[in-house]
Amino acid sequence: MSLIEVKDLYKIYNPGENEVRALDGVTLKMERGDFIAIIGQSGSGKSTLMNMLGLLDVPTSGEYYLDGEDVAHMTDDQLSEIRNKQIGFIFQGFNLISSLTAQGNVELPLAYRGMPKEERHKLSLEALERVGLGHRLDHLPKQMSGGQQQRVAIARAVAARPPIILADEPTGNLDSRSGKDVMKILHELNEEGRTVILITHDNGIAEEAKRVIRIQDGKVVEDYRNEPLSASNK
Repeated sequence: MSLIEVKDLYKIYNPGENEVRALDGVTLKMERGDFIAIIGQSGSGKSTLMNMLGLLDVPTSGEYYLDGEDVAHMTDDQLSEIRNKQIGFIFQGFNLISSLTAQGNVELPLAYRGMPKEERHKLSLEALERVGLGHRLDHLPKQMSGGQQQRVAIARAVAARPPIILADEPTGNLDSRSGKDVMKILHELNEEGRTVILITHDNGIAEEAKRVIRIQDGKVVEDYRNEPLSASNK
């Protein structure tokens, strides 16, 4: 059974004469432990697809099975619980809370899950140490570089050890060195068994994935497998 399966997924805005088909009949399967890049230009539908896969939006029509469960008929509360437990999100804009320290930002989603203070403190510390920021626990976002802020965002995404990592242009706002650091962390997470789904417009970034899915005008126009270098060989 595939981890993710979507069938004839459509997302249509302004139905009728001036309709926009952000997704136009997408059918895909994604397996556990894969590292997938979804690539396309601005307006291609790749971010819409990510929102569907991450349960942040609902399709106009089509089917979506996550770990064998049909998510189309779930309540908002059920979808929220799945997002919180199974999916770690990494965004281009970091989305850190400016008034919270690095550790505070990482702990916040754990607190939403009702996790005891001692446990979330432990998990947040482990997550920040794994991204090389164990010495920056008490720093606010404004006291960190863009690369460091993105590493905090990664720590926040992985602290609860979700099986799926969804990363939307995670290197888009970073210099090349910080971008390489972020990709190295994503490779390491994948080698530990997590499924990584990366949204990008950068061909070079996409070629680091095991599988590349190219989206154009809301359709899958290319789907192939790579033999990327592992994090240890980079």
